[in-house]
Amino acid sequence: MPRARVVVVEDDSAIRRGVVDVLRATGYEVAEASDGDRGLEEAVRVGVDLVLLDLLLPRRDGLEVLADVRKIRPTLPVIVLTARGTEEDRVRGLKMGADDYVVKPFSARELLARVEAVLRRSVDRPAEVRGARLGRAAIDFHRREIRWPNQERLELSETETALLSFLVANKKRAVSREELLTRLWGIGPQGIETRTIDMHIARLRTKLRDPSGKRTPEAIVTVRAQGYMAGPELVQEEMMNEK
Repeated sequence: MPRARVVVVEDDSAIRRGVVDVLRATGYEVAEASDGDRGLEEAVRVGVDLVLLDLLLPRRDGLEVLADVRKIRPTLPVIVLTARGTEEDRVRGLKMGADDYVVKPFSARELLARVEAVLRRSVDRPAEVRGARLGRAAIDFHRREIRWPNQERLELSETETALLSFLVANKKRAVSREELLTRLWGIGPQGIETRTIDMHIARLRTKLRDPSGKRTPEAIVTVRAQGYMAGPELVQEEMMNEK
């Protein structure tokens, strides 16, 4: 089975070469770029499965690249590589659609764990959960989209799909942020900002609002001191109507 194709966008040649060598030694196919313009060009090519994206880039800033990638390929997984360690920078990247981040300096072991975790989220997603319904919205986890009665469709990212389907599959209980980090991100929660989860929850809630302005049932409930759980009106459906 062919391994995933990863694009490394990093202007520091020593760091880029180290990351590329580690990925190739592990079996990944790798393309590389040293500036934002070239990075965007490589990222949106057919067949790319993941982007490792530095924030401080010449020609086009990493956050600009991220914004453009989200417009062109909304569901493409992106891990931000950053020397910007402040919470504000990390939160901004997550709000713009990054799936995860790694703060420099990082070890090869940590980087590979993050890469493998992001790439296997679709595998970790419960296979029996094909879709769900929330009010007037039909949610198709296989197609990664929300459908409304007026034929309007809204795409879900791989991360959003994995997160929402996991909550639906575990509908009868609250799931802690730590469990979500461990089960979906594939890494232990120690030292990881739980705001990673909060940002994805906020984006999901926004996407699940009824575009007609009608009342929208609560999709995800915050359970104080416990975590999150699927709302009472978010109902699992085994089969979705193909349209």
